[in-house]
Amino acid sequence: MNEEHILKVSADLSIKDWQVKNTIQLFDEGATIPFISRYRKEVTGSLDEIQIATIKEKLAKLLEIDSRRETILKTIDEQGLLTDDLKTRIEQAQTLTELEDIYLPYKPKKKTRATKAKEKGLEPLAKIIMKQQELNLESKAEQYVNDEVPSVDDALQGARDIIAEWVNENERARNKIRRLFQHEANIESKAIKGKELEGIKYKDYFEWEEPLKRCPSHRLLAMRRGENEGFLKLTISPGQDKAIEILEEQFVNGVYDVSKQVEEAVKDSYKRLLSPSMETEFKNSSKDKADDEAIKVFADNLRQLLLAPPLGQKNVLAIDPGYRTGCKVVCIDAQGNLLHNETIYPHQPQNERGMAMKKIDSLVQTFKVDAIAIGNGTASRETESLIKKIKFSNDLRVFVVSEDGASVYSASSVAREEFPQYDVTVRGAVSIGRRLMDPLAELVKIDPKSIGVGQYQHDVDQNKLKGKLDQVVESSVNMVGINLNTSSKHLLTYISGLGPQLAQNIVEYRKENGAFKSRKELQKVKRMGDKAFQQAAGFLRIDNAKNPLDNSAVHPESYYVVEKMASDLNCELVDLVKKEDLREQIKLENYTTKEIGLPTLNDIIKELAKPGRDPRQGIKVFEFAKGIHKIEDLQVGMELPGIVTNITNFGAFVDVGVKQDGLVHISQLANRYVSDPNQIVKLHQHVQVKVTEIDLPRKRIQLSMKDFES
Repeated sequence: MNEEHILKVSADLSIKDWQVKNTIQLFDEGATIPFISRYRKEVTGSLDEIQIATIKEKLAKLLEIDSRRETILKTIDEQGLLTDDLKTRIEQAQTLTELEDIYLPYKPKKKTRATKAKEKGLEPLAKIIMKQQELNLESKAEQYVNDEVPSVDDALQGARDIIAEWVNENERARNKIRRLFQHEANIESKAIKGKELEGIKYKDYFEWEEPLKRCPSHRLLAMRRGENEGFLKLTISPGQDKAIEILEEQFVNGVYDVSKQVEEAVKDSYKRLLSPSMETEFKNSSKDKADDEAIKVFADNLRQLLLAPPLGQKNVLAIDPGYRTGCKVVCIDAQGNLLHNETIYPHQPQNERGMAMKKIDSLVQTFKVDAIAIGNGTASRETESLIKKIKFSNDLRVFVVSEDGASVYSASSVAREEFPQYDVTVRGAVSIGRRLMDPLAELVKIDPKSIGVGQYQHDVDQNKLKGKLDQVVESSVNMVGINLNTSSKHLLTYISGLGPQLAQNIVEYRKENGAFKSRKELQKVKRMGDKAFQQAAGFLRIDNAKNPLDNSAVHPESYYVVEKMASDLNCELVDLVKKEDLREQIKLENYTTKEIGLPTLNDIIKELAKPGRDPRQGIKVFEFAKGIHKIEDLQVGMELPGIVTNITNFGAFVDVGVKQDGLVHISQLANRYVSDPNQIVKLHQHVQVKVTEIDLPRKRIQLSMKDFES
């Protein structure tokens, strides 16, 4: 374990070095972020998941720098150019940028103008010019004229090419220009000539310029998308005159003709080498920063979506609405099993409304339906109106459910595995019903990018995005905990320490042996070693288990402590769960050990109060305004109920029931300055909005929440 890395991470995160060291040790032992966060609080000083994940990310970056450092040292050593001083500088470099700047003069190059000039023997002339002391330069340059260098001008040009490369490879010069780019570079976007009509959606960026450091991530990613699609040309640069002035100040130190040669070489170096190099560096670094911000937006939205309130285990009738092809109706039981499916045709062109209403009423009675889920796509509002006209014999709740990703799921191998005998329409309707019952359990089956809550998710670094979203899914699943006996293979996969193979083995064990009766029985599952059991057990629940702790977040390794508490109070474990007065008698300090301290003991007491509790809130029915079904029904000034469907850096999108979400720009979220929309709204939040602008040709709706701030 590298002590320097520990100290660096500790300083960067403002946490103790022992916390970093212990966390890295746990990672080395195979522990996961959810496990460390939940069950190793004493070891890490109660670091949360974000801090633990950041330690992992920062350590990975430091190891990447180490790897690059070794490669550079080896390459320069093989060239026979590694001096003690150079080795020290490389070993002390703190960033990849610093390393690459040191390495640049030694980096194997393709043929450049400078290398060709050196091959012609012009490097000594370049050194003479660089000293800027030669009074008779032309006479000196004549000495280098030969068959390969036909004239004095050719000799001077070759020398200037060499100097230009020296300037470009000079660390001090690069750092000065890098600072100039950091503080003063502008990003400029122009339309590609002849592509204006085809790329009209990028019209806002046909003539655009702003300081790069102030360009928000969504705008930068939009412009880069336009560039990648061939409609825009982007440049990043500060003022050229100022950049050249900075370089001349460093390299030009005379007034003779020889200094004019250096001056010319400096200008050429900046325009031909240094500026393009820095532009590439800042295009990449600004893209990385924009990616990180966009990925954070997506991750925050995904977490909210996965942790959306569940209906719970109820019998559900789900409808995937449609016009010409009809509405696909499925009935699923409290465990999510498909009981029945058929199609009704209440809308145009068939208009079999009466028959459809009778059929729905009949299915509700036959399958003892507790709630109805309606997909929010085509014909959703009309289907919702139809359902609400039916006079059911029992009190039914009707929910409109997001369809995002349902079509992706229905055509996936996961859906084919679950429902091999049914087509995509049936699978899609089942997904709509199940995501009402438990959004988390259903959405983990879908590629997060297809869920529709991101910001430029297809433009960002896909490996980085996948890593972050997988982390969010894993965190969410483990935070909630899952039922060991009813959870799907796909949900089990995300449990700490499991993965696809162990998840499959658990499902196969259930098929062969029936439901698990205790957590301990998990150890009988094929390939379930001690480490995997330790990582997973606390996040798996068993309903009605003989040991009540098996249906709680108390880890099996701590059962002995709870048993000691019960023994000391002369009661059973179940009594500790049921009786608050007994729990109040427990003095936690009496049960601390070397491994278990007050943080874990406090968690245990909370769990005993509500074992297996779901941290998600209860679900609420939402109703759109009556008579508003399409964008043409809207008028400026209307005040409407809406539901937040997506949150970005520049505002929130709200569904008001017209198939086209409206935008509440960040400036319209509240009667005060808002830096982050998440401070004001959450995904699926029910809000009141006012229509401020309607653009029918572009199908854009502008909304405001200013008048409704609570």
